[in-house]
Amino acid sequence: MLIVAGEALIDMTPTAHNGGTAYVPHPGGSPYNVAVGSGRLGTPTAFFGRISRDAFGQLLKRHLAASKVSLEYVREGQELTTLALVSPSKSGEFFSFYCENTADRLLYPEDLPTTLPPQAALHFGSYSLVLEPGASSLELLMRREARRRLITLDPNVRPFLIPNREAYLERLLGWLEQADLVKVSQADLEWLYPGESLDSVAQEWQKQGPVWVIVTRGGQGAFAVNGRETIGVQAPQVQVVDTVGAGDAFMSGTLSWLWQSGVWSRAALAALSSAQIAAMLNYAARIAAITCTRSGANPPWREELA
Repeated sequence: MLIVAGEALIDMTPTAHNGGTAYVPHPGGSPYNVAVGSGRLGTPTAFFGRISRDAFGQLLKRHLAASKVSLEYVREGQELTTLALVSPSKSGEFFSFYCENTADRLLYPEDLPTTLPPQAALHFGSYSLVLEPGASSLELLMRREARRRLITLDPNVRPFLIPNREAYLERLLGWLEQADLVKVSQADLEWLYPGESLDSVAQEWQKQGPVWVIVTRGGQGAFAVNGRETIGVQAPQVQVVDTVGAGDAFMSGTLSWLWQSGVWSRAALAALSSAQIAAMLNYAARIAAITCTRSGANPPWREELA
């Protein structure tokens, strides 16, 4: 089983309407998207986080359930749902977050599950590891469960929510020590380490604790490092409609490939061959590419892959 921990929010995406622009609500949030994508690919998945009892919160829960994601670990709150205003630009999507005192960030240690299934893996990421009090609560869960089960991480950096890059980097290094597999985007690394080589940063990250570090490069593909070798793949060529959720789809593809292959522990991850890592990256890249052909974070179902 995969348990995805983190934020659940509503992306307000623009669409043309009566000669102007209207904003349409879509369920979102990086960990939330990973859970949805994994559930659709047939991986037994549950979402852990706080979701509002408001109308948007009910939409979030319905969308999880419809994507075959368990709500067993969902906590509810009276606070409003976080909103993210999506503004397309030539360089990609820009997000404006409305997240003060919202349900998903007000996660406290007493909300953490006291026990988890023995074979469950945990995935963390995005701004839920930045905004308090939820960030410290999730860090507590990560430290508690590290080396007891597979831990994966996608920092999915949101620079406008990070007031101090150096303080964030110090905190991130602590996450790397707990994680077994890390996925990070080229854009994230370029903001965190301007001017530095992607491969060299990935190699340094791998030395901190992960078995593998994966770097995604959008339409240029992805590569993975493990301290001994670098394995790269190309991205499938598709007609891009929308890149929202592509990185999350890549993560859900990675996790689902691992589940389907029976690679559900740190030891099994370390035993993967170069050919298997390439197969995993190609599978994940395909899932991300399909997602890019659709509007919004709308990852594919397993049945579509045939």
